[in-house]
Amino acid sequence: MRILIAEDDEVLADGLARSLRQSGYAVDSVKTGSEADSALTASEFDLLILDIGLPRMNGLEVLRRLRGRDSRVPVLLLTALDGVDDRVRGLDLGADDYLAKPFQLAELEARVRALTRRGAAGAPTLLKNGALSYDQVGKVAHVNGDMLELSARELALLEILIQRPGRMVSKEQLVDHLCQWGEEVSTNAIEVYVHRLRKKLEPSQVRISTVRGLGYFMDRNP
Repeated sequence: MRILIAEDDEVLADGLARSLRQSGYAVDSVKTGSEADSALTASEFDLLILDIGLPRMNGLEVLRRLRGRDSRVPVLLLTALDGVDDRVRGLDLGADDYLAKPFQLAELEARVRALTRRGAAGAPTLLKNGALSYDQVGKVAHVNGDMLELSARELALLEILIQRPGRMVSKEQLVDHLCQWGEEVSTNAIEVYVHRLRKKLEPSQVRISTVRGLGYFMDRNP
């Protein structure tokens, strides 16, 4: 799950990024509206956390351009405590939620979880494939009721594949979804993560199949 933070307050942006990374998200951060607009045009994200008061293009213009490209990425606006008019305009332009500063990290993380669920087009909270189940809210996987011990990267990989059973996901797509800017993660590293995840899924009899030279998919199990 990949998140873009557009926030010019470096201390706040750094705190948000560290907290979300600890929760297993890949997080990129920009400081200006023009940088946010360029990033959203060039890359795919699962969620945008957008400060309205950005320099070099305010957040509302970034949002207007985003929706003008028919992007449905969920958007969480960060606004001033008294910015009621901005919140109304933001919601009218297509924002999904807002949070007034100052706020608690726990509330922001709860809203992020809610928006990423909503962004999955109404997908159920609990995903199942045979004996394997994955809770998209709690970020935890079980096989026959026993919890799997997975690293953050393995968990993110499992989430991508179990959301798309029977559909191939390329190595390049996995890199895009799992990694933030500046991370030196090769497609060879993706092979290592897939190998580790396969070993941990063996008790479930759920297989991750390889499409040679292209990518991977999770087999559908009854």
